[in-house]
Amino acid sequence: MKFSIITFLVLVLTFNGQAQVNTQLLENLMKQRPEMFGEIINHPNEYRLQLFYTQIDRDQYNIPHFKEYSYRLNPNEYFYPASTVKMPLAIMALDKINNLNIPGFTKSSTLYYDSIAARQETIYNNPYAVNGKQTIEQAIKEIFLVSDNNAANRLFEFIGQENIHKKLAEKGYKDAYIRNRLELGRTQEESRQTQAIDVFDDNGKNIYHINNQYNKEPLPNYNAFLGNGYLNNRDSLINAPLDFSVKNRIYLNDLHHILQSVIFYDQTPKEKQFNLTKEDREFLLKWMHTLPTESQYPTYDTVDYWPAYCKFMLMGSEKGPIPPNIKIFNKVGDAYGFLLDISYIIDPVNKVEFMLSGVLYCNKDGILNDSKYDYDTVGFPFYKNIGQLIYDYELKREKKYLPNFDTILP
Repeated sequence: MKFSIITFLVLVLTFNGQAQVNTQLLENLMKQRPEMFGEIINHPNEYRLQLFYTQIDRDQYNIPHFKEYSYRLNPNEYFYPASTVKMPLAIMALDKINNLNIPGFTKSSTLYYDSIAARQETIYNNPYAVNGKQTIEQAIKEIFLVSDNNAANRLFEFIGQENIHKKLAEKGYKDAYIRNRLELGRTQEESRQTQAIDVFDDNGKNIYHINNQYNKEPLPNYNAFLGNGYLNNRDSLINAPLDFSVKNRIYLNDLHHILQSVIFYDQTPKEKQFNLTKEDREFLLKWMHTLPTESQYPTYDTVDYWPAYCKFMLMGSEKGPIPPNIKIFNKVGDAYGFLLDISYIIDPVNKVEFMLSGVLYCNKDGILNDSKYDYDTVGFPFYKNIGQLIYDYELKREKKYLPNFDTILP
């Protein structure tokens, strides 16, 4: 594979956030369809929409070159990242296994989680796995198939709060903080502590022990308050904004670039590459686009988990099948009225590819924790429409060299 020094410099600049990002294209495209996007773009403070789009052009050697486009990208406008944080957790778990380099320790090794502190649960099996074992491999599958919270929390325990922050900062994502487990409602002190873990090889031999971890490093307070009110644990209305100052935080472009670093691993600058083997990358790519209806272990009820479940971009809330020519590699999130999708979409038949990520606030009444969000009426239609808008744009966009997806779909 030929790789020019100019290509390398362009990629380095792009991943370091120094390349020029076009801020007009996405807005101009949306303005052409006011019936779809007028309400949202005319009320930017209400919907807090941010978009990040990467245009991909291949050269004669099939090497991708990137151009980035954004809409309202703003690191100072806090959004709750919800389940999108599970994607970097999955990547960092594989990275940690490779860095530990313990003989016999692989993503399919059995893990036993020991209860060390209050409100920790001893976990030694997984009823969703074909062999009933708790493994990193199974957790990652469940994260990308249906965004399982318990699976993500197992990875949080394995990596540890302090190591999560250090690894993300090491890769250039210095303002990213995945400091809390999902859905468990732990205190900040409890979130600093993780469980002890024993690792067993395929023969049942204990080959490694991970002591319970405690993060002594200081954590930032974002001073982020959202909403007009919220329901507390007793379901009584508190007429004040909800405090997000110590919740998870990661910027949209950081999530986008983390996904990009897996999709286009060889084109990612070395200092931003996570330590992934070729098999790791193929494993991640497979489960990023595999649908719940295509999975045997776990097996999911199609009533609750339809084909396009967790595929917001281009599909919205469609219950029918995804077009057979479309593959969506992504991670979504929804919580507190925020709806997100971090995606790479390809059409091998029509030779289309692009990356598109977004966050949208769907909470017109401004009340949080009431489970009354505008996902169905605002969020899902928006993602279906914006995905289709960019797909149609890419379908018509002239390309000198058409992509070959052999490295994406081996």
